[in-house]
Amino acid sequence: MSSDPIDEGGLSALQESQLERPGTEEHVFEVPAERLRQNWEEAHARVLAYLDAMDIPAADHAALVDEAIEGALAQPSWLPDGDAIAETLRALRRLLPMRYPSASRSWLAAQDEFLRWRLDAYLWGRFGGDRAARDVNATAPCGRFTSMPPLNRGHMVPDPIERRFFRRLFNKIFHRRAAVSPVKKRPLRRLRRTLPWVRVARRRRLLLLVLVLIPSVVASGFMIDVLPHQGRTGLETAIVLLFGALFGWISIGFWTAVMGFFTLIGKRKRFAITNLDPDDTGPSGAASAIAPETYTAVVMPICEEPVDRVFAGLRAIEQSLQRTGASERFHFFVLSDSNDPNTFVKEEEAWAAWCREVNGFDRIFYRRRHVRLKRKSGNVADFCRRWGKSYRYMIMLDADSVMAGAALVRLVKMMERRPEVGMIQTVPIAVNRHSLLARVQQFSGRLYGPMFAAGLHFWQLGDGQYWGHNTIIRIAPFMEHCALPRLPGKPPLGGEILSHDFVEAALMGRAGWSLWLAFDLGGSYEEVPSTLLEEMKRDRRWCQGNLQHLRLLFSEGLFGAHRALFINGVLSYVSALLWFGFLTTSTAAAIVNAMSPPNYFPNGPSLFPEWPVWHPDWAISLFAVTASILFLPKVLGILLIVFKWHRRKAYGGMFRLTLSMLLEILLSSLLAPIRMVFHSRFVVQTALGRSVTWGSQGREDAETSWGVALRHHGFDTVFASAWGLSLYWLNPDYFWWVTPIIGALILSVPVSVYSSRVSLGERTRRWGLFLIPEESEPPPELVDLQDILVRSRAAAARVPAAEQDSVVRAIVDPGVNALHRALLGSPRSLTPAIAAARRQLLDDTLQLGAHALGTRDRKILLADPQLVDELHERVWRLPDRRYALPWGRPGESLRPQCNELSQKREQQPA
Repeated sequence: MSSDPIDEGGLSALQESQLERPGTEEHVFEVPAERLRQNWEEAHARVLAYLDAMDIPAADHAALVDEAIEGALAQPSWLPDGDAIAETLRALRRLLPMRYPSASRSWLAAQDEFLRWRLDAYLWGRFGGDRAARDVNATAPCGRFTSMPPLNRGHMVPDPIERRFFRRLFNKIFHRRAAVSPVKKRPLRRLRRTLPWVRVARRRRLLLLVLVLIPSVVASGFMIDVLPHQGRTGLETAIVLLFGALFGWISIGFWTAVMGFFTLIGKRKRFAITNLDPDDTGPSGAASAIAPETYTAVVMPICEEPVDRVFAGLRAIEQSLQRTGASERFHFFVLSDSNDPNTFVKEEEAWAAWCREVNGFDRIFYRRRHVRLKRKSGNVADFCRRWGKSYRYMIMLDADSVMAGAALVRLVKMMERRPEVGMIQTVPIAVNRHSLLARVQQFSGRLYGPMFAAGLHFWQLGDGQYWGHNTIIRIAPFMEHCALPRLPGKPPLGGEILSHDFVEAALMGRAGWSLWLAFDLGGSYEEVPSTLLEEMKRDRRWCQGNLQHLRLLFSEGLFGAHRALFINGVLSYVSALLWFGFLTTSTAAAIVNAMSPPNYFPNGPSLFPEWPVWHPDWAISLFAVTASILFLPKVLGILLIVFKWHRRKAYGGMFRLTLSMLLEILLSSLLAPIRMVFHSRFVVQTALGRSVTWGSQGREDAETSWGVALRHHGFDTVFASAWGLSLYWLNPDYFWWVTPIIGALILSVPVSVYSSRVSLGERTRRWGLFLIPEESEPPPELVDLQDILVRSRAAAARVPAAEQDSVVRAIVDPGVNALHRALLGSPRSLTPAIAAARRQLLDDTLQLGAHALGTRDRKILLADPQLVDELHERVWRLPDRRYALPWGRPGESLRPQCNELSQKREQQPA
């Protein structure tokens, strides 16, 4: 042993801290000389950084540093690779649990005592000014910490679906006895025949068929008279057929809007699912109105979504439920399929922060799947199999959904009062976007959406549809009947079902359960894509999913209404191809008529020639009728605002409301041909076997650059220019008829760019254009959403720069590291080869830093509990500043603090 004097950089930090603490007793002990030559000043700085990372009060730092350094010096034996930094941190890990004892919670996954202590301090806010420690127990089935409740397993197996229509028809014709199907023997199907809405629905759908078919036939006949050869040529026959199909398609929307208008203008809404007794309509007494045994799961499946927006939306919903007094009857489930480590670490941290703030570990849950089968539908099915039996209902949300607590409570009460109902779909209102395109879509959806939703309810009644989110679902029948089969064949038309929501609704309806659209229930919100290209990216997925429904169209047991919904979904994209075909054949006919001399005797010699006749006045009349069908619903939407709801001020006043409608018509007219070309391309690509890559939707206000717009719209611009020039040269008269379409395609690049501009959207808002009530008078849920987003983004901005990379944060931050490590569970047994490879990866990571790793290596690191443990310890004790600096706080020298201490010591009297 030696008592050599301490050189510069040795125990000076300890002496400085002792000078600041009057009355500190001097400890005298002998230490080996080699320990005195260690860099104790750096050890002092590293411990201070670790205490700061743990949020331990600054007033306790000096004493803790002194005790840790003394403990390291007094330690009888050091580790073989020990130094001042490593041994001081080792002493600190022994010291902190003794200085700040934690509650006795046995988590077998956290074998290390210091890991248990860190996790306890992080989850229950042991340190921090406004967070008091809470004496609650986290979910700990089987004695280990987890973010999910105990399992309550059930079954969810696909029902057999007989899709071979002609085989069933053959067996029926020849009286062959087919295999007995249980579908038509289900009790609810028999009960359904006695319900009054079923008979009314049949009459209404027959009326719709008449209203669509007869005008379409008449309009087609009128088109025959308009054409020069009265439909006697092949091109003109194709034109008439395509025109009739398109006229029928737009007629469906027209009559839906008209019936919705009369439904909303009337005082009595027959068969509305929202008809409740007067004493059940308010939020007061909401908790007592729900049976004690009734619990509802609020489920949000996510995949690579903006974490702050996801959890801000959920927290706004939870706060709204708190105001109703029924929050204890609702449990929240965040079901993540995220695969990017930078995303799922943020998700874990956001979940823990939420639970810590509202003391919600027993009712707010988070799970990340490691095997991502069947995307969203598989994620939901997996939840149902594991925990579905614990809940009577689930409310399905999308990543951008927000719902009012009163609306959630009311949905549950409606389900309780109608035990034959399987789903109730709300009508989400588009909000919170700021680009020009998004604000126009929000305005049109808010102005016309309620009318179209009421019209859909008028035709569908209890055979409604499911849009995949903002819906309440009865879990037991969903588990029994709505497991999705795998379609035979390969994608795009085979394999996993993409547009699962329509299919799940059809399967639940097939079992006899009714599905309703709550068209007049408020408090349901969503967000729309902010750019045209982002919207088309989403539509590409929907197009492939909807075309898959053709293979389920003749499935046994489906009701006609759901088959019609399948066809409607297909036509929503195929109609674009029909429109493109109509324009193509019309152009071809115009060119043929211009280039070919008229044939007055097409059927051989005759006494009377057949004169080609062109009736421009008839064409104008037909155009006027078609335009009326397209635009009259917009006028009806304004009339509803003016005469029914008296909310003109919320839309900016009558003048701005009318001007907004006219500008919306103008922009929609420019966008319609662009969407037509994209949708036509999607249908053709799907028919040719090109499958879509499923990715997450952009949820933020993004803008389209000129380069991106030129890459996606450039060919359309060139094609439309050539089309227009050719027509103008060959048939100028027809050119002016298609000028709006050609012009829109030529302008597609600037339209796509400028419609994505947030600055233009904000400018129109300042001018009072495209206003909606949710902007003029924001509901509490949307106000909460924005407040939470501001706070969460401010907190994220305070995170150290290096830890903006969440992989670095999961390794460096003591609390986040403990949380992630605990969620991983117990260490796995590895083969020697895999263990050696991971050991090498660990060494490379310490030398190069996390920023040098690819996504695959990052996932390996964060999936191995032993690596997560060891990385945290070794990063904080890195002795070489060059290797420590990329990790942020462990490498950031706290010498300024030490210099301040030195200056204070020099200023003290001798």
